[in-house]
Amino acid sequence: MPSTYNAELVSLEGADAIAFAQAQFSSNLASLADGQWQFSAWLDAQGRVRALFHLMRLDEQRLRLLLRGGEAQALAAELQRYVFRAKVRVAALPVQQVATTTAMALQAVVSQEDTLVLGCGSHGLRLAAEGDDEWRLPQLRAGWPWLAPGAGGGLLPAWLDLGKLGATALDKGCYPGQEIVARMHYRGGSKRHLHHLRLSRVLAPGDVLEADGQPVIQLLDVVPADGAAEALAVVHDDTQAGLAAGVEAIHGSGAVFVQAADL
Repeated sequence: MPSTYNAELVSLEGADAIAFAQAQFSSNLASLADGQWQFSAWLDAQGRVRALFHLMRLDEQRLRLLLRGGEAQALAAELQRYVFRAKVRVAALPVQQVATTTAMALQAVVSQEDTLVLGCGSHGLRLAAEGDDEWRLPQLRAGWPWLAPGAGGGLLPAWLDLGKLGATALDKGCYPGQEIVARMHYRGGSKRHLHHLRLSRVLAPGDVLEADGQPVIQLLDVVPADGAAEALAVVHDDTQAGLAAGVEAIHGSGAVFVQAADL
């Protein structure tokens, strides 16, 4: 099956590339070695997720961002506004496809014939001219979110479990949205959390489901499986208790049965 999602890539290159990324992004690059990747995000001042990506360090002056949703051209243009006098070049790279390849150590990055390959533990991601969707279900089951179209700027890191993925740091200096991340970590207060769900039918990423007249489930990624579908979704805590037995939600004019699945 051809790939559903493009490989949208942004490059950061120059003597200040790492310092620029450390100041702007939510992960801690101090722990990132050459030939490794980590989850990271770019947040706005209110702590909302503007972009989510695999942050790859190729060497001390070259970084690559593989976006998990969103468009590289738009992200590169926004990042460029914050470069000022930093010695860093920000550019969107040509769009590729995501292909599944053999198992490779988690967070490893290698270059094979000018093609980047990311290690994801049980499999690898190869950025190539042709792709497939075989990687989507294992990543969904691992709890790796993908931002649905239009979701950028509307979700908080706590809703996406970004702390669990190491994409938000509490042990480095300031970055956009850092105060919100710290406050929610230490004081709690989030009423929405990431859940792995089973759906009775396939819906589109980004769809919002209602229960008792309230929008309580926001689908991020949906993958057909076993004649139905599995999804990662942001779920309001009021609905969480009913997910073990399953709840009937409304999408448009039709009903869909939603049940918790183990992450």
